[in-house]
Amino acid sequence: MLNMRTWRGAMVRVAFAFGAAILAGCAGTTQPQIVIGSPEATKAGDSLVAFAHTPFPYDGAIPDTGKPFLDVNQDGRRGHTSPRGGVYWEDETYSDRRVLTAIPETFDIRAPGALVVFFHGNQATLERDVLNRQQVPWQVAHSGLNAVLVAPQFAVDALDSSAGNFWTPGYFRAFLDETSRRLAKTYGGGAAAERAFARMPVILVVYSGGYYPAAYSLATAGSRVRGVILLDGVYGNEDKFANWIEDNRDRAFFFSAYSQSSKDSNDKIRALLDADHVPYASGLPDSLGPGVVSFLDAGQNLNHLDFVTQAWTGDPLQAALSRVIFGRAEPKIASK
Repeated sequence: MLNMRTWRGAMVRVAFAFGAAILAGCAGTTQPQIVIGSPEATKAGDSLVAFAHTPFPYDGAIPDTGKPFLDVNQDGRRGHTSPRGGVYWEDETYSDRRVLTAIPETFDIRAPGALVVFFHGNQATLERDVLNRQQVPWQVAHSGLNAVLVAPQFAVDALDSSAGNFWTPGYFRAFLDETSRRLAKTYGGGAAAERAFARMPVILVVYSGGYYPAAYSLATAGSRVRGVILLDGVYGNEDKFANWIEDNRDRAFFFSAYSQSSKDSNDKIRALLDADHVPYASGLPDSLGPGVVSFLDAGQNLNHLDFVTQAWTGDPLQAALSRVIFGRAEPKIASK
């Protein structure tokens, strides 16, 4: 007999393939619906939607060095030299414009809601990792939050955290604007639905190598981002995260859960906050809302690769989102 996690993963894969709600056969659980994205989807039944505003393709410079991102040309085939992965080719690694869009069955556009944006880590693809292995749509749908999910593809299955177009000031906001249009087209409701999606507070969830595009996106995101959740999700650019906290803590929350893998960078953010006399807490907050800044040592013997599904608890993203106080018709802290 399949255990619950194996069974659940199989059901989510079926939902992805067919774009339909799957009714669970045990424990009375209803699986979320992965809604077919738009006519621009790559094939029928595929919720990976081709966006115009995506991290890649990118033909600019790397802000940290000023060097061209595409620094290799082999008989007209362009590539990028990754410090850890070697040369990755543009046509294989940096050309995927697809974005995972998921609207749970239970989502109600008439009620207060939230837009969860997920930045994946290195060596990831949206279908294999974000959907099936980490089960991010399932965790969002079962968090108790009235929320929809979008997750852009960064470098495909590569040891590379490059931000691509998200390095460009204002580009992340353009991505959010397009997201509102795409979701409205999927959900229905026309211009009124688009306005509703555009008003939703954004919760940026960052895992592992997603920290690099997140740091640059937050720097120019404006007031739309109302919460940041890091899941073993910072390995540099600590000053950008600290600056965002200082500038936005009165209207947004910041929650970082970490293992030994990202402990040093979390310590650096805390040190920067200490230097500027910015208060923060340690541990798991009872709720996540404006003014909350907290760091959780999730355990030092954890496997970083499994952090999105097993950290201080099982399904940690679901557990964290269950504590968000906005985006609910009746604000209530759901227990894990």
